[in-house]
Amino acid sequence: MIKNRKAKWIVRVLLLVGTIISMFFVPWILVKAWILPLPDTVQKQVDEAIGHGFDGMIIYVDQAGKPPKYYTGGWKDRENKIPAEPNSLFKIASISKLYTAVAVTKLVRENLLSFNKSLIDYLPELSDRIENAEEITLEMMIQHRSGIPNFTDNPTYWENEQVNSKNALDFALDLPASFKPNEGYEYSNTNYLLLRKIMDKVLGYNHNEYIKEKILNPLELKNTFFSISQVDLDNVMSGYYVGHNEDFKAREYGMLATAEDVGIFLRALNDGSVFDKGEKEIYPYEYSHGGLVVGYQSLAEYHEDIDAVVVQFINTTDFEGYEWNLSEIVFNRIVKIIRKKTSHNNELR
Repeated sequence: MIKNRKAKWIVRVLLLVGTIISMFFVPWILVKAWILPLPDTVQKQVDEAIGHGFDGMIIYVDQAGKPPKYYTGGWKDRENKIPAEPNSLFKIASISKLYTAVAVTKLVRENLLSFNKSLIDYLPELSDRIENAEEITLEMMIQHRSGIPNFTDNPTYWENEQVNSKNALDFALDLPASFKPNEGYEYSNTNYLLLRKIMDKVLGYNHNEYIKEKILNPLELKNTFFSISQVDLDNVMSGYYVGHNEDFKAREYGMLATAEDVGIFLRALNDGSVFDKGEKEIYPYEYSHGGLVVGYQSLAEYHEDIDAVVVQFINTTDFEGYEWNLSEIVFNRIVKIIRKKTSHNNELR
């Protein structure tokens, strides 16, 4: 009994020491952002977040029964001292995966694709270049359960990602699988690169045109674009990387959209109005998503308990990932503020 008590005491001491040591490796800005009293308005939270070091922010809130609201803070363009604007275009990065997943679902419903067919059924030329290609299905790729390595995890890719992105698939070919198909999960941009190639092949034209026809046009999303080459740079929010003075606005990182357009799409995805008959039932992916590229990070979520879509754009990123952690803290606090106000209003009724 004494030995057991002593062992437990030693374990508690070690846990306490470990906790204290670990705190020294957590940036205090994250601790501060987490423990500060919750502001009573979203705008105050945005202002507080800018005080934490973000260059600029845009928040879009669409809550059922209320007109959409916009909140901004900081700079759209730091060098020219242009304040953040709610209707600025923003590079949404991996939020675009939701559009791809919806498009693939529509093609499956049209019998042009099948979730159960394998990668080599559509791209047989990759049978010897991707391990387990004959067992990997489209559904596994959509759900990041394929085991195909993520090309952006390759350090050499980032030596010049603007050039390397043109041949991004080369960075994932001939690598060992991360796990056997459907026996694990690993977020992999390669999955969606391949899905887009497959769509191009079965359609016979660029999948972006299909997304525009089947998703953007029906939802009247006139401020969603597929490339920086399609827009006026003056309408794009600047992007910054901690420790660098460069504005990453002119770099090509795929889809751009306003917060409102992302919010409208996310609402349609969650209420099912983006789908035609029989599509929602077979849709196999997420209903919320985040995005991260150099200079741009975004979060777009639907919260059923308050029937609200919240979109957050922040134009500051860093190598360590602390800025992403900070953005998640801020986002969660914004949702708490909305939830608290909703609860209070319900109590007054």
